Amino acid sequence: MDFTTWNPVYQLILDDFGFDRGADERARDVLASLATQFDRDRLDWDGKTVAICGAAPTLADDLDRLDDADSIVAASTAADVVREAGYDLDLMVTDVDKNPDTAATLTASGTPVAVAAHGDNIPVIREWVPKFDADNVLATTQAAPVGPVVNWGGFTDGDRAAFIADELGADELMFAGWNFDDPTVGPAKARKLAWAERLLYWLEQRRDEPFSILDGRRDEIDPLP
Repeated sequence: MDFTTWNPVYQLILDDFGFDRGADERARDVLASLATQFDRDRLDWDGKTVAICGAAPTLADDLDRLDDADSIVAASTAADVVREAGYDLDLMVTDVDKNPDTAATLTASGTPVAVAAHGDNIPVIREWVPKFDADNVLATTQAAPVGPVVNWGGFTDGDRAAFIADELGADELMFAGWNFDDPTVGPAKARKLAWAERLLYWLEQRRDEPFSILDGRRDEIDPLP
């Protein structure tokens, strides 16, 4: 995913939520000042089946799916569930808003963490990223990439994890712990889940790979350009 392709979709997200592109860029620049260039060859998933673990309450019931995966990516607090179940994690994807101590522990042990900078998480970026092992931080942004900060697509931690796996050559994406209709979330999160669904629909079309979590839902999804 290059930024030229992503930018029109990003603008739709900004318009829908009323987010400030300038704020995202300021957050990106803060992260850029704290990060180093990540060696993407460490995560060569060409030909591999990659499990994308969302943080829905159903994740615990889906963990057996991970037995068929070559690599495991977990969004936010899903990382804790996966690790507590005894699975090794290949990548955590987070905007550092819920369990930064997990991210710190993972980077210290050599597991990469994809850290997202956006307009309202500058304080936690400043507080936590210096505590991470810099060699194990993949710095990401929703805005234009700068220096060590990449943009491979994605909005929420969960769908961004799928876009990252796509960028890194995954042959097949499988999903665990996803619920687009999660009744436990508030209105703002529900809107973000709707966007995650929409973005994954876009990604499956780009990959020509049907995602089972979208079965029975595609007719109701507003497609992206």
